[in-house]
Parts: sequence; structure tokens; C-alpha cells
Amino acid sequence: MESNARKLMAGALIKRIVAFSCLIVSGCTPPSLYYWGEYEDMIYQMYSEPGSADPATQIAKLREDIGIASESGNQIPPGLHAHLGYMYYLQGDTQSAFLEFAAEKQLFPESAIFIDGLMSRIKE
Repeated sequence: MESNARKLMAGALIKRIVAFSCLIVSGCTPPSLYYWGEYEDMIYQMYSEPGSADPATQIAKLREDIGIASESGNQIPPGLHAHLGYMYYLQGDTQSAFLEFAAEKQLFPESAIFIDGLMSRIKE
């Protein structure tokens, strides 16, 4: 009898320790460096269901995400401005596309070779 009671108490203690550990670990998750908004879901949808997200809708959502990030003091994730520029290009707005490509290069200089290649192909 006594052994059984000890096992129950030990099991309850272990459960409490595990629960407490989970609370501590989940509370220590660092905030994301970037505000992703709908960007990742939109990219996934665009490639998994072609034609499901037209450029005008994507432009509106990305512009909204940029506004939210700016208001909350978060950074824009890599690729967002490049994707926005591509959406402008698909709509025939080359000037806005170049502005977004330039923003991508300024925020993420490591993207310069890729962005310069895009821009050179658009100019041709």
C-alpha cells in the first residue's frame, strides 16, 4: 500500500515538473525578428495553387503588412520587397517594381546580385 502511494506521489510530482518546465520554456521564446504577416502564406498559396492569388490582391496585402510592421516597429522580412516588386512588374508598373527592388537591396545588401539580375532582365 505504502509503495503504491509513493508511486502516485512521484508521478504527480513528475507531471508538475514537466508542466512547469513547459511553461518556462514557452515563455522564453524570443520574438520574431521580422513581421511576416501574410507573406509566407501568400507565397505558398501562389505556388501551390497557381492563379489563386492575383497580383493586385498580393500588392494590397503586402502593402498592408509593410504598414503594420512599420507601426509596430518590426522589420520587413527578406524577399518581401522583391516579391512586391515582382507583383508590380506583373501589372506593368515597372517604376514601382524598381522602387521595391531598390528597397530590397537597401534592406538586404546580400540580395544585390539577384536583384540586379532581375532589374537587368526587366530593362531589356
